[in-house]
Amino acid sequence: MPCELKPRFLVLYGSQKGQAQSIAEGIADEAEERGLFADICCLSEGHKVKLSKTKYSPVVFVVSTTGDGDPPDTAQKFVKRIKKKTLPRDLYAHLCYAFLALGDTNYADFCKCGKTIDSRLLDLGAKHFYATGHADDGVGLELVLDPWLEGLWEAIRGALSKMAAPQPERDATDNTGTALKLDSSGQTGAPPAVVEASLTRSLPPLSELALNIPALPPPYLDVMLQEATIEEETNAPVSKETLHEVPISRAVQLTRDDSVKTALLIEIDISSHPMAYQPGDSLDVLCPNRASEVGELLRRLGLEDQKSNRIQLSLRKETKKKTAQIPSYIPENSTLHYLLTWSLEIRTVPKKAFLRSLVECTGDSGEKRRLQELCSKQGSADYNLYVRDHNLGLLDLLTAFPACQPPLSLLIEHLPKLQPRPYSAASSSLRHPGRLHFVFNIIEFPACAGRPVGRRGLCTGWLSDLVDPILVLATADHVHVCVRQNCSFRLPSDLSKPFIMIGPGTGVAPFIGFLQQREKEREENPEVEFSETWLFFGCRHRDRDFLFREELQGFVANGTLTHLKVSFSRDTPEGTETQTETGPRYVQHNLLSHAKDIVNLLLKENGYLYVCGDAKNMAKDVNDTLIEMVSAELQLDKLDAMKRLAGLREEKRYLQDIWS
Repeated sequence: MPCELKPRFLVLYGSQKGQAQSIAEGIADEAEERGLFADICCLSEGHKVKLSKTKYSPVVFVVSTTGDGDPPDTAQKFVKRIKKKTLPRDLYAHLCYAFLALGDTNYADFCKCGKTIDSRLLDLGAKHFYATGHADDGVGLELVLDPWLEGLWEAIRGALSKMAAPQPERDATDNTGTALKLDSSGQTGAPPAVVEASLTRSLPPLSELALNIPALPPPYLDVMLQEATIEEETNAPVSKETLHEVPISRAVQLTRDDSVKTALLIEIDISSHPMAYQPGDSLDVLCPNRASEVGELLRRLGLEDQKSNRIQLSLRKETKKKTAQIPSYIPENSTLHYLLTWSLEIRTVPKKAFLRSLVECTGDSGEKRRLQELCSKQGSADYNLYVRDHNLGLLDLLTAFPACQPPLSLLIEHLPKLQPRPYSAASSSLRHPGRLHFVFNIIEFPACAGRPVGRRGLCTGWLSDLVDPILVLATADHVHVCVRQNCSFRLPSDLSKPFIMIGPGTGVAPFIGFLQQREKEREENPEVEFSETWLFFGCRHRDRDFLFREELQGFVANGTLTHLKVSFSRDTPEGTETQTETGPRYVQHNLLSHAKDIVNLLLKENGYLYVCGDAKNMAKDVNDTLIEMVSAELQLDKLDAMKRLAGLREEKRYLQDIWS
């Protein structure tokens, strides 16, 4: 009797940091359990799968967006290829597909890459067989991801059953007839947070519900710790990335000791390394995991005595994971201590798939049930409230669930690669040849439920400890860095064009580089007439955290900076006893005070606008204020004002360098 072939479909993903890849792999793995077969491929290897002639139908796309609405590195060639205007309009007429786009509403171009690919596929004749999902990392991917995945399987079976029959073009709806609200910003049917519960305990109704928990991710790694120890272990990262080890030449505290946040400026010496940069670029700093946390994790895993043993990784012969491979970012001959210090992001918030695997690592029935709840569809609100929102890491969870004993292989399978942290360059090489400055606030995570002791941000805490002895005296401490170019966040090439900079707090950093560059350009081009420059800066107190105060005032004095507008959110305006609502408390209030000038510079004099800083609050507030200003000054309704600003973005004259 001939063997029965399983129905087949294709999963394509474009991922920057591994999130989209992880979701795509989960779909491929679950397909096997549902009696289906899924091939999976990265969009960077699209040449292996020619969609214009593909034998697969349907196709499932999972694609993230990175940077300022950019495609992930793995999807750039694919996006460029399908955007060609010479492609025939029916190129993908045979293709039916589903699309899951990942993004973050804290950024202006939410899911831009996914929307671009989705729209272009439709332009080229492809058809949806299932509603497109736009998952928002700003509120929790699970709010859209979970219901989208739940409905995907019936949609795939429906598409497979109609492969031989012609399909009418349909809109992006669930072919089961159920309306899916996949573009939600968090208002879904997830159960409300139970405030009386805790990380380790739930209350009715959750504690009494039958749970819908995800499939167990198939294990795929075998790990051996060789008894022979390595006597000499490097303290530096081994990376295929272009990292340079450079010395710190100077460190300065920019805020007063009684400031709410502590801001530091670090100067590194890049004179011996080919690291050209321009104002607007950023610096990637790779820091190790904190030694105390590495030691605690080793003790918790019962591996403290084996920290110097060499790790040997191999693939399980019987694994069901389709894309199983040994992580390329773990060097050969690594010790266990090196692995946990330089290779794995041990502070990352564990995803639900990781929690699902931890369920199998505890024999305590109470812990098992609670971990099941946290990874279940019904427990999404609790997961967000007690794990995601508090930024809990693996160590926090292992402390909260003491009976849980995961094997080392599970950590390597689920913890992502330790990523460098980006910081905006706060200098110009014209002013500081061979030197690069960057600025940061020391991030503090306060104690909370699930984390009884507060802690500092991984990289900012490490840098702070590193430079603490040298705030007065220089030292030879080194950091591992590389320059990340930002080709769009640049000064106008036309020196006569005005530009406006908005950067409260450490968001002012790239604009210091801008102004240093412009100052030198003015010195070198005395015959050129330069246009206006504006800076809107904000901080809490004039005397505590007014960053770069003297340098900014110097730029005003020599004409490099035409207008410096500073808002102090915690100081009372002069001549009053309290901070009034109408005073320029934040940068957006100062913008409103100069609405006529700003709108004129942007829309009549073809000026440029730059925003740098917090995405979640500041950047959104600034954008809303700009809409209000354009609407009022040009007598437009809100929609038309939004279109005018969208035009500035398309012309690359409204640029953002923001972070969540």
